[in-house]
This record gives sequence, C-alpha cells and structure tokens, in this order.
Amino acid sequence: MDYQQLIDQIKGFYITIPTMFRDPDLELDLDATRKVVEYVIENGMQTGNGVILAGGAAGDFSTMTFDERVAVTEAVADQASGRIPVVMGTQTTSTRELIQLAKAGKRVGAQYIQVSCPYYFPHTEQDFYEYVKAVSEAVDIGIVIYNTFWTSTSLSLDHAQRMIEFNNIVAIKWSSPRIFDLEFERMIMAYRNRLSIIDNQIRYIQSHMMGASAFECHTINYWPQWGLNLLNLMNAGQYREAQEEINRVVVPFYALWRHIEATHTSGDGYLDKLCMELVGLPSSRCRPPTRDVRDEYRTQARQMLEQCGAPVAPA
Repeated sequence: MDYQQLIDQIKGFYITIPTMFRDPDLELDLDATRKVVEYVIENGMQTGNGVILAGGAAGDFSTMTFDERVAVTEAVADQASGRIPVVMGTQTTSTRELIQLAKAGKRVGAQYIQVSCPYYFPHTEQDFYEYVKAVSEAVDIGIVIYNTFWTSTSLSLDHAQRMIEFNNIVAIKWSSPRIFDLEFERMIMAYRNRLSIIDNQIRYIQSHMMGASAFECHTINYWPQWGLNLLNLMNAGQYREAQEEINRVVVPFYALWRHIEATHTSGDGYLDKLCMELVGLPSSRCRPPTRDVRDEYRTQARQMLEQCGAPVAPA
C-alpha cells in the first residue's frame, strides 16, 4: 500500500457524516445516509479537498452494533465510489474488536481507520501504543490517530513520535487541552512534514498557516459550498476574510450546540442532523441516550441558519 499517497489524500475538510435512522424504530437508514454522501460530493467535496468519516462520534458509533458499523461504512464507501477518501471510525475498548473492525473496514472499501485511545479505563500511553501496534501489524490500512483527551489518555508529543514508527500511521487528528504548553502548535510543527495533521480544535486559520492539511468542520454536512469558499480563502492567504466567515457561520453553530448541551442533552451529530433537515436533506434523530432535539430547537436552528445565510428550505 502506498502510504505516502494516503497521507497526501487527507486534505481539506474532514467530514464527519452522520448516520441516519428511520423514525420511529431507529433502525439504520442506509439510503438516507447514501444521499448525504452524494450531496457533499455533488456540491464539490472530493479527493483533494475532503475526506469522509463513516461511523465516527457524529455518526453514532457508540449506539451501533459491530455489524451496523460495518454496514454504514460499506454504504458510505460504495456511494463515494473512489471520488473521495473514506475513513472508518473504529473507536472501541477492545484490541480484538479494533482489529476485527479494521479488517472489516478494509474489506468493505475504507482506505483508513480512525483510532483513539480506549475509553472508560484510564489507560497508560504504553497501553495505547500496544493497542495501535496490534492493529498496525494486523491490517494493511491507513491509520488516523485521534487524540480524544476528553474520554481517555491524551497523546503526548513523545508518544506521537513512537506511534509514527508504524508505517501505516498517516495522520493525527489533533486537539490538546494543554494550551499554556503550546502543545497544539508544537504537534503541528513537529509532524506537519511527515503526516497529515487534522485540526480538531476549530483553529482553522492558525493551523492552516502552520501547515495542517485538514480541518474537521460540521458545517460541511449541510453547507459544503460554504466550506469550499472558506478553503479557497485560506489557500489564497486571505486569512482575515476566512476568519470573518468562521465568525459568521461556525461560531453561531457551536454556540447553539453548547446551549443544547447545557439545557437538554449530550452527544454529537444531532445539531448537524437538524441543520441538514432544515436545508432539505434526509435527516433523523440520534439514537438514545441522546434525546431528540428537533421539536425543541428547530426554531432556534432555523434562525441561526437564516442569519448565517445558509440555503434554508422553505418552512
């Protein structure tokens, strides 16, 4: 496998596609999920400016069975049909299951897996190292290391250095809680010429200037055209204009998300889905324990989108 090519293909937006479910039984709706994939591709996302993550946190991985996670990845990869790279979310608490997920992901067409430190127990860095080593040796697939410091052990710079000894480590999806250590900046500086760095801290301007190659942005799920414009501004060095766009569109989205987290429920992907419904895309609620947000927050979400200038469908 050409791992340098896999590194080079992680560019632009890292798109966390939500998994769609049927109302009211909440079984998988793979047709609707396929339509979302097609929507982002038809509206400009492709190899070179985007990567799709199937079954990540926004894709409800934590509420799906093993077979469902594989089915979602297969549907996404099949719909993408080589037009945009596909990553399978493989977060789990079991090394054995991680390897099984990685093998299944490769079989159904994913080019990459996303791996984070096992959650629930406070695992050590050596635990994480051996966890990644096991899947690296077992499956010939690109690996994206995801630093989920809020659920498990945080990845240090020294630990990252050990990780990239494995040939199939192609990217680090990066955010850091240690602001005063400038760890966010130091990771990009250390590895930007060896791996793809994916900004997961919403610091698009700074990380782009420093050499990050990809950026997680929920907005792309419902407004990919806006994302292309933002990427063009950053690539042209028009950082003031790009920051104004982030202030106008991304900041209100996260403000509403924080409000919902404080007043109603927790999880990921539910606000993406509500915004997708409001622009006329297939949508659904997330599975429990995340509660349905649609009735209570639809009006606020519509107002937010209209104020941003998003292409909202008629009520």
